[in-house]
Amino acid sequence: MAHDARDSFARLLSIVRRLRGPNGCAWDREQSPATLRASLVEEAWEAVSAIDAGDDANLREELGDLYLLVTMIAAMLEERASGTVSDVLEGIADKLVRRHPHVFAEATVDSVPGILAQWDRIKRDERGGAARDSVLDGIPGSLPQLERSAELQKRAARVGFDWPSVEPVWEKLAEEVRELREASASGSAFRVEEELGDLLFTVANLARFLHVDPSLALHRANDKFARRFHEIERRLAARGLGAAGAGLAVMDEIWNQLRDEERNASK
Repeated sequence: MAHDARDSFARLLSIVRRLRGPNGCAWDREQSPATLRASLVEEAWEAVSAIDAGDDANLREELGDLYLLVTMIAAMLEERASGTVSDVLEGIADKLVRRHPHVFAEATVDSVPGILAQWDRIKRDERGGAARDSVLDGIPGSLPQLERSAELQKRAARVGFDWPSVEPVWEKLAEEVRELREASASGSAFRVEEELGDLLFTVANLARFLHVDPSLALHRANDKFARRFHEIERRLAARGLGAAGAGLAVMDEIWNQLRDEERNASK
């Protein structure tokens, strides 16, 4: 049975308000925007995982979880008279219309770079035309650091502070690996931390040149590792072995088998 989206959202909002109300749920009443920060990030990543898996049924569920958190946080703003849920919705609707004059007004833009330039110009006008003191201003310090690295480098590249091509980035990567090995040999924990940070920063820059989101790439690698290790445990259990007692050689053999099986399956 199909439902009107407006009715469905109104139902969700009414449920959230009841959960937060005097006769609602004690746990829900205790929550605040601050306590839901981690859940907001977690649910967003779970939605990403569902997208990567091509699992639309799970994606619907994960998007529902995101809708819940966003709605609940907006309701909290309403409770402390910092704006209504409608203010949140109307604000984003107004922003979309305002920043797409080529769709909702008479502006004509014939390319994606032109659309992005128009977007930035409108954002600047929204700030009263005032230029930022730095092109790096406005990057949230709360961003996960890999995403922050990518955004810092993207902003700097906009004003010409960038490598001319990907080749010098490969050279920089090799340089940072060499310097990290030297720092490790020195026994200085401070130097190791510094050089490892430089290496990760360079990896984020390389990802930008290769048109890959570094955080999404790492997320995919983590999922791949978890998937393969779970299968190692399953195959070990079928032999009557546990991971702790199997030994590296046996686990590495199974890992290589899994890698080859996945490669063959993708051909």
